[in-house]
Amino acid sequence: MFCDGGGALGNRCSDYGGEVKRIALAGGIGAGKSTVLEHLRSLGLVTIDADDVAREVVASGSPVLRAIVDAFGAGVLNEAGELDRAFVASMVFARPENVARLNALTHPAIGREMRRQIDELDAAAVFVAIPLLRPSHRTDLALDEVWAVLTSPEVALERLTSLREMDPTDAVARIGAQMSNGERAALADVVIWNDGSPGALLESVDALLAERGLA
Repeated sequence: MFCDGGGALGNRCSDYGGEVKRIALAGGIGAGKSTVLEHLRSLGLVTIDADDVAREVVASGSPVLRAIVDAFGAGVLNEAGELDRAFVASMVFARPENVARLNALTHPAIGREMRRQIDELDAAAVFVAIPLLRPSHRTDLALDEVWAVLTSPEVALERLTSLREMDPTDAVARIGAQMSNGERAALADVVIWNDGSPGALLESVDALLAERGLA
């Protein structure tokens, strides 16, 4: 189901009026954000994924990658000289201070590249997937709305361990390193709960799209 998220723009579920320009899609690990993103793409809607942009900005030889090496050491690189994402994840999520340090190195560059890509698009609607939503994203990306896909920590853990075969300790660490559902909902205009089936999730998304004339 979906509802008013009580975000900074008020009740956008009921009083929405006008063409959607830029909608952020937020959600923590295991919440179902990727499922929604793929559904939007299948409908021919334009999407930009912060995870894809993050991979671009840490490409081999990039200034951001050099900064990460300076901060954490050459051990973050694989034999090809590229960022060893699995190793970095295991190192970073074990210590909150490392999460903050890595985010400080990567987030500004990711934000700039996302804004550049968004500004160059000519589309009726652009959906921007942002796992680590911050209040500043509204201004930085000139967002019209924020949709948050939420699920309970217990359901997220089950999905990560059963569907992704993630180590339970690693999964718990990753979930715990993120903002809470309450914090994420407070930043959103629309909350989409996803404790049920993928079909129910996509029905909620389709209803929102129809409400905005995008279905």
